[in-house]
Amino acid sequence: MIDETHALSRQSWVASANGHPLYPIQNLPLGIFSTETKDQRIGVAIGEKILDLRALAEAGLVDDRWLGALSQPTLNDWFAHGADEARALRRLLSDLLSSEAQRPQVESHLVDAVDATMHLPARIGDYTDFYVGIHHATNVGKQFRPDQPLLPNYKYVPIGYHGRASSVRVSGGPVIRPKGQRKPPNADTPDYGPSRRLDYELELGIWIGRGNELGQPIPIAEARGHIAGYCLLNDWSARDLQAWEYQPLGPFLAKNFLTSVSPWVVTPDALAPFMRAMPPRPEGDPDPLPYLRDPDAGTAALGIQIEAVLVTERMRQQGFPPLVLSEGEAAAAMYWSAAQIVTHHASNGCNLQPGDLIGTGTLSTASPSGLGSLLEISQGGKTPIAIGTGETRSFLEDGDELTLAARCVAPGAVPIGFGHVTGRVLPVVDA
Repeated sequence: MIDETHALSRQSWVASANGHPLYPIQNLPLGIFSTETKDQRIGVAIGEKILDLRALAEAGLVDDRWLGALSQPTLNDWFAHGADEARALRRLLSDLLSSEAQRPQVESHLVDAVDATMHLPARIGDYTDFYVGIHHATNVGKQFRPDQPLLPNYKYVPIGYHGRASSVRVSGGPVIRPKGQRKPPNADTPDYGPSRRLDYELELGIWIGRGNELGQPIPIAEARGHIAGYCLLNDWSARDLQAWEYQPLGPFLAKNFLTSVSPWVVTPDALAPFMRAMPPRPEGDPDPLPYLRDPDAGTAALGIQIEAVLVTERMRQQGFPPLVLSEGEAAAAMYWSAAQIVTHHASNGCNLQPGDLIGTGTLSTASPSGLGSLLEISQGGKTPIAIGTGETRSFLEDGDELTLAARCVAPGAVPIGFGHVTGRVLPVVDA
């Protein structure tokens, strides 16, 4: 729904918000922050500031019915309020932050973002990772099954697996190289040791808002109402561990050592001006089964520009700029939409809960510049990429820092951003 909160003319009395590349007043993402004097609480990014929603609620500047949820140290209770309440809060915040008459009451509840520590937005009960990036699935499939890159079910069913919620961390934490069983193709037996093929995956995360009861599926027409927002997600992957362990049940230790997310939750309402039609399916592809046919497919694709950049230890020492590894658009990468992912997840009666996290899977475009993992970029290590320092990379090495970023730009809309999710690879921990 596009309304006055998206207006090009809307400005904030928070000066840094006007023209801000990520957090203008048209965005207003939610997150969890703390400072030296404030414990963990809900905030809203506005320019270079964070608006303290607990303080705002305690000052009586929001509806009384929201006080309990907005006073919590996580967003779970607020997510449970659902899409209509989230839209009402957005409108209220937009008015408070744009009206000079409200400034005296609100300004004291702002903190400098630079002084804040960000935390996970929610207590994650369950984390599921999907595989909806068709170009990624095709590229990886070609490496293992040249004659049949996509298995017969791919274009009928959104493929996913249940990940590990306990190891999801907010951006900035260390990426400790994992150990596991590795079996090179020319070896007779596996050995155990540090991963030699550590990789990133450029993904988006979907935060679940209002849940569903066990045994009650979510119809496709209602799926959007169950999405609280989006973030960036990096599902760090140990490709050598994955190649040995994934048959017959799929990823395990190759994935569950760490998943990183960006700290701010960009709401569906903030993304409304950037949604577009799902790309047409290639001729000969099957139509979605009836339960996945979206009546709103014309506005189901995420018009989000995404990128991944690398900085190695030597690049930092020599002052080299970050190397762009991947850049593309989510809408061009996803075979299944966010609404279809949510509906399929609950189609067997699985109960989704507020604060559950869903990953889209790696989002690669058809262009070589839009490949969302080193597994694809280096073709499984066969074609290392050159770095200006004289280094090459097939996979991540200790000291490498990988950053994902995302931004939305469209005609007639104020650009908004997601921020970043960053991690630096540290040496394996001996045990």
